[in-house]
Amino acid sequence: MNERILISGASIAGLTLAHWLARHGFQPTVVESGRGPRPGGNGVDVRDQAIGVVERMGILPEIRAAATDVRGMKFVDARDRAVARIGTQDPGGVELMRGDLVALLHRQTDIEYLFGDSIRALAQDGDGVTVTFDQAAARRFALVVGADGMHSNVRRLAFGPEEWFVRFKDHYFAFADADAALGEDQWVTMYNTPGKMAGIYRSGNHAQAKAYFIFRSAPLSYDFRDVGGHKRLVSQAFASDTSWHVQELLGAALADPEFYFDALSQVRMDSWSTGRVALVGDAAWCASPASGAGAELALAGAYRLAGELAAAGGDHRIAFPAYHAGHRALVDKKQRIGTNVRLMVPRTSGGRWLRDTVARLPLMRVMSTLERLAQAKPPALPGYAPRVDRRQT
Repeated sequence: MNERILISGASIAGLTLAHWLARHGFQPTVVESGRGPRPGGNGVDVRDQAIGVVERMGILPEIRAAATDVRGMKFVDARDRAVARIGTQDPGGVELMRGDLVALLHRQTDIEYLFGDSIRALAQDGDGVTVTFDQAAARRFALVVGADGMHSNVRRLAFGPEEWFVRFKDHYFAFADADAALGEDQWVTMYNTPGKMAGIYRSGNHAQAKAYFIFRSAPLSYDFRDVGGHKRLVSQAFASDTSWHVQELLGAALADPEFYFDALSQVRMDSWSTGRVALVGDAAWCASPASGAGAELALAGAYRLAGELAAAGGDHRIAFPAYHAGHRALVDKKQRIGTNVRLMVPRTSGGRWLRDTVARLPLMRVMSTLERLAQAKPPALPGYAPRVDRRQT
């Protein structure tokens, strides 16, 4: 039986999947267009089922050691006066920087990597998938999994063009390095004008702060790989915002070579598999940064996909539908982001006033605390029986 499985993408979902496939006895290979796992990125949350995943991987102590200490969101006026605060700490979860999590996951995988390469073509048949690479020679795999993000190359090759699945949510966002002196220690400081937000994420456990920008817009035409074009779009969107520290944050962000920009979008698909090709992570269900659930979904989804393949003895015809059925409810829940977007980017001055007023109410703080306590105990993480090759029984 050919147990070689190709994973496209060396980020949270891809590395987690590779780890669990190897643990279950498969032979995963990861192809990644970058020269290695990509560093940097924003803060991500490991919580609920994802805590169980990293605990079973044996890296929960390391994740806790790498955690940020951000207490919540602080909304400020043009004079940098705090007008409201909302606590966001989850007593059952851990927040850490995306790059730190990726580095930890990479250290857990002793497998074959094809860095600096990408998939050019896929050809499925009854026995496997022939994969043509940009650099390496063509090879055969039993299965191929796309873990290559919202702009997934695997999804395009196997399922169809991006516009069939990506749904724009009326905003664009960017983040990059920032001067830590501009933000309060242990808080995400946000400044709003109608339809826009500029902010700074400052963890007391990290010397480097992060600048954030979000703005409401009609769809824009741009190449998601053109960083220079991205910087021009953000500069234009915030050119007239001269209050607070907007221009100082913008200047630092534009100087960062790791500047990141994209549309606030979601991936919506009826199925995450077609034949011998499946998707995991943002390639399958991107909930957008506004959900705060990207890492949680990636870790839990990758764990479940590997587990279902193991339980089915590698039979994708059984495993892929079971993976979809088991993970769909969580994805649907996390893709409901309307409240989060309105909280971060009120459309009008009146909406901003209402947000700040409600956030100051004692009832709001009580409700926020009760909600976090209710989520402190994660739902049960599925377990998987030892592998059985159903095709030989």
